[in-house]
Amino acid sequence: MIKVIGLGAGDLDQLPLGVYRLLTETDHVFLRTKEHPVVATLAQEGLEYTSFDQIYEKHERFEDVYDEIAQVLMEEGAKKDIVYGVPGHPLVAERTVQLLIEKKAAIEIKGGQSFLDDMFTSLRIDPIEGFQFVDATSFQLQQLQLRQHLIFCQVYDGYIASEVKLALMEILPYDYEVYIVTAAGSSSEQMKKVPIYELDRESTLNNLTSVYVPPAEEKLLRQEFSSLRQTIAALRGPNGCPWDKEQTNQSLKKYLIEEAYELLDAIDEEDDEHIIEELGDVLLQVMLHAQIGEDEGWFNIDEVIGTLNEKMIRRHPHVFGTEIVTNAEEVLQSWDEIKKTEKQYESILSNIPNSLPGLMRAYQLQKQAAKVGFDWKEPAPMLEKVYEELQEWQEALREAEGKEVIAKEFGDILFSLVNLARYYQIDPELAIHDTNKKFRRRFSFIEEAVKHQGKQLTEMSLEQLDALWNEAKGKE
Repeated sequence: MIKVIGLGAGDLDQLPLGVYRLLTETDHVFLRTKEHPVVATLAQEGLEYTSFDQIYEKHERFEDVYDEIAQVLMEEGAKKDIVYGVPGHPLVAERTVQLLIEKKAAIEIKGGQSFLDDMFTSLRIDPIEGFQFVDATSFQLQQLQLRQHLIFCQVYDGYIASEVKLALMEILPYDYEVYIVTAAGSSSEQMKKVPIYELDRESTLNNLTSVYVPPAEEKLLRQEFSSLRQTIAALRGPNGCPWDKEQTNQSLKKYLIEEAYELLDAIDEEDDEHIIEELGDVLLQVMLHAQIGEDEGWFNIDEVIGTLNEKMIRRHPHVFGTEIVTNAEEVLQSWDEIKKTEKQYESILSNIPNSLPGLMRAYQLQKQAAKVGFDWKEPAPMLEKVYEELQEWQEALREAEGKEVIAKEFGDILFSLVNLARYYQIDPELAIHDTNKKFRRRFSFIEEAVKHQGKQLTEMSLEQLDALWNEAKGKE
């Protein structure tokens, strides 16, 4: 049996009488650390103990330290009843005790005052307003709730303080003021308010040190997803924007396409600031569609995110499961197989959206058909098909076929060209996108050149304009 007792938050007078008696009447006590205010006093009263401080020097990770301590305790507890003392309360920010519980060790908890009560008192805060308690040695940035009172415990030294500082500076101004609190509630309590950037410059950090981050104002939380969600809800709320309130999923379709192409332009420009802006515009469209769904009672953004997250995990068993793949091609094969088990299509082409741009849809239709063998293996017959479709279009022109027939034959030319592009791994939609950009760039050169001559475009002959075009081409 392992009797786990809490040494309280600081002074000896904080110890319950029963805990004090157990400590003084026990022949030998195990301590996670001797670096605690009551230990020196108890030692003067004859306390015999073994501390685990030396284990901290053996490992680079705290989890390994705690795991070894738990293992030693279990081995000792299997031989006889032992007493194990930890700072504060055994069930508050004490990983070794949690490991003993996880390992199903025979333990008995004997309490001890947590430092949290004294922290709340010293800081004059009420946790009912919203409170988050975080282990400074193992936390993730995305878990931090800046709207709540936030306390980092176990800020042992400058290295851990630096980790906390760097994390906070990712999401708060560098000069945002926080509090360093050491030995809260004891006669040696210290509290100091510092800007975040000075957090790791404090020399009094020890195992009784915590960092308190006051709740941030809304204007400092604009980067949080929840803040964006509130903004979009307000835009469509009773006192929101008339335009946003009138939108529907149908009316927003064209804007989603426009924003997606503007993002492609920003990516081509390799302009990070522009990419950030355009990604935001695409996200805005997603948020508006989701808010409409929520307003109408159909769905909300949580369902969108949840569905996406589950699909990504399900379709990546090589990341989240036991499947093994060696290259990107095998990943795509696995993806397709999983999709087949998820949905039953009437046709292998039925999952290709009708609303895709024409060239993109043609590419996807051909790609799907190729998966079942409906495809040429060499480019020569593909090129012959292009010539064949071109001849049929010319015949339609010569025979003065109706506009509908001529358009149909022209569509066949485009479709056959897409097939040829697919063989050479060319995305036809991106190819025409680049060509459009090239045309615009060269034509802009012509406009500037004509303007520099003091003339209008309509005054120039085709031959003159073509010469300027070739000049623009030569400058690329």
